[in-house]
Amino acid sequence: MKSHEPRSSSSCAACKFLKRRCIPNCLFAPYFRSNEPKKFANVHKVFGASNVTKILNEVPEEQREETVNSLVYEAEVRLSDPVYGCIGAIASLQRKMVELQHDLMLARTRLAYCAANTTTSTNGSLMTLGYDPFNPNMPCDFLDVPVSGGFLDSYAQTSFDMDHGGSTNEFGQIPFP
Repeated sequence: MKSHEPRSSSSCAACKFLKRRCIPNCLFAPYFRSNEPKKFANVHKVFGASNVTKILNEVPEEQREETVNSLVYEAEVRLSDPVYGCIGAIASLQRKMVELQHDLMLARTRLAYCAANTTTSTNGSLMTLGYDPFNPNMPCDFLDVPVSGGFLDSYAQTSFDMDHGGSTNEFGQIPFP
């Protein structure tokens, strides 16, 4: 936990940004160090200094560092994605989770099919059955959807890049489960 200890004569990033004198018990100093000016600039641009002061005063001192970390993250995401902000990141991760759950279900189904057919095959070769479990385009009763491109292929997308493909409501918003 950071405390309001006296510092050297260097002003914190918040006081430098706001062009004011940094007092010894400055509320911002423990969380916005002088060597991280962009950190406060982003938070100030999104939330404003007075709102950040109000938020930090309402939060118990032992939780202020986590609060500042959350504000910094939310500000950075909001600046990189002004429309959806953190919600866009959450929605993207939720879609990826559904995609990965689907891929996992397909993989488990293929493994079950392999296990069932290996015991029934006389020589143990699945190729004699005409089935390749690693071919996502293999026609099969349970393979009605090809395996997706995967999680890492499209992780770095923002809401501007995402193709919502009809998954938005009539107001252009992404519905959440």
